Amino acid sequence: MSPWLTVIGIGEDGFKGLGRNARHAVLRAARIIGGQRQLDLLPVCVRGERQLWPSPFSLAPLLARRGEPVCVLASGDPMFYGVGASLARQVPAEEMLILPAPSSVSLAAARLGWALQDVMTLSVVARPLAALNAHLASGVRLLVLSNDGQSPAAIAALLAESGFGPSRLSVFEHLGGAAERRVDGVAHAWPHAAVADLNLVAIDCLADADAPRLSRLAGLPDVAFKHDGQLTKRDVRAMTLARLAPLPGELLWDVGAGSGSIGIEWMRAHPSCRALAIEADAGRQGLIEHNRDALGVPGLQLVRGTAPAALGGLETPDAIFIGGGVTRDGVLETCWQHLRPGGRLVANAVTLQSEMTLMAWRAQHGGELTRLHVAQAQPLGEFDTWRQALPITLLDVIKPL
Repeated sequence: MSPWLTVIGIGEDGFKGLGRNARHAVLRAARIIGGQRQLDLLPVCVRGERQLWPSPFSLAPLLARRGEPVCVLASGDPMFYGVGASLARQVPAEEMLILPAPSSVSLAAARLGWALQDVMTLSVVARPLAALNAHLASGVRLLVLSNDGQSPAAIAALLAESGFGPSRLSVFEHLGGAAERRVDGVAHAWPHAAVADLNLVAIDCLADADAPRLSRLAGLPDVAFKHDGQLTKRDVRAMTLARLAPLPGELLWDVGAGSGSIGIEWMRAHPSCRALAIEADAGRQGLIEHNRDALGVPGLQLVRGTAPAALGGLETPDAIFIGGGVTRDGVLETCWQHLRPGGRLVANAVTLQSEMTLMAWRAQHGGELTRLHVAQAQPLGEFDTWRQALPITLLDVIKPL
């Protein structure tokens, strides 16, 4: 099937900035769909019928015209956080012709002299600002698509609150157009309450001298989490996550999540990792919500309830962690039933009763049992001695295909 849909990226410089193929496609189009800002960039010589996207936004009216010649206008590169990416999930590639313009990210990198391959690109368009926290580290450069004119000030406040107040910010308005403008400043003293709604924020990250170092590797310091004592401690957490082995796009169930540390570190392993934190205690639910935002994974989904009842109807997981409650009737069995074939189940036990439960489970389903002993040097009078934490028994089992 030849392409019936042409998706054209248009910049702030409008119709005159389009390449020859894109201009010809717009002039030939009988129907042109886009946002008001994109449609207003077209000159009067364009005769095709102009149609706004519906509000709330939906692709349905466009998809209903499948097979008819249609032109869609999008900002910049349609495949960069744009409508082209949404269309590509529903329209085969051979049915579309995509003609991109330079993205705002490409234009900003050119203005700054930043090598684009060395920059992290993010979007806070209809997304939580807290997701930025996962990417903050001294020396990191970020290009962030703003949601509106208040976004730069909100980003500056978040940076200052997170220990990155010295970070340098550059905000670009209307990139590529006649109204293009750049404003610069430092996060902890950002002077601009609002700028143009169409803007992009460039961040050259610099941490305060006393800001904590938070690696993306498993095993964050325990002080990185607010908790009430129900926390999988740092060394055990690192060993547990090594066995859970997060891979891009995979889903974890963190059953009896406590402060959410396992699910949070699972999601920090890769931007596409997902997690459900199942927790019954209201106080701990609040701790999970705080920790997920502070550590940059606001997408962690909180499931309020007690296992196994709360597990019904949840999306099939690739891995399950049970940090407590293995002796509760039906918890292990229900988790095993829902785990996808080839998925990993890891459970930790502290008490003799929970350890015996894991031993019995291993006898039936296989897997590995590991006993973890962690001791830390602590003062004893004028000297130091080893203080032994409670031993942890860890079950690691893979569900047969």
